[in-house]
Amino acid sequence: MAAQVTQVKQFLDGYKQDVNQSLRDASKPWTKVFDSLEEKTGVDRVKIFAGAVGLCALYLIFGWGIQLLCNIIGVLYPAYTSIHAIESSTKQDDTKWLIYWVTFGIFTVIEYFSSVLTAVIPFYWLLKCAFLIWCMLPTEQNGSTIIYRKLVLPYFLKHHESVDRIIDDGIKKATGVLKHD
Repeated sequence: MAAQVTQVKQFLDGYKQDVNQSLRDASKPWTKVFDSLEEKTGVDRVKIFAGAVGLCALYLIFGWGIQLLCNIIGVLYPAYTSIHAIESSTKQDDTKWLIYWVTFGIFTVIEYFSSVLTAVIPFYWLLKCAFLIWCMLPTEQNGSTIIYRKLVLPYFLKHHESVDRIIDDGIKKATGVLKHD
């Protein structure tokens, strides 16, 4: 049990270090804002970030328009960085954001077909927002990477050939129908 607690603590410390590093990364759009806030308040940017997360969490519990806020959080930053990734010359950032969008898309489809959950699960929008943030964390082992490697990729590898055949057959049938018109 003590070994598991130590592992969890190390895991969380790793995330904290990654967030701290990301908040100080000069290439990120938020760094100047945190520089200014840190300078004006004398409060460390990690604490400012934690406070902002706390306020956002409270709003996602008690606020108005929480579904919209949650979806803006899940789309705005990933879309912004995806555009940067598209325009960069490296492939690594493209892959990272493609993995995020695959995870986001699968989650969105599941959520659509289980919309009852949004009414039944307490604090659903807060939990969804936390999940999306975990999926987009600027770390190597963020949520979308873990989900992709452990769930999506094995399922894809197991079924992609039969899905490819179904798609090919559908294209052939559609082409045949279009040629007869």
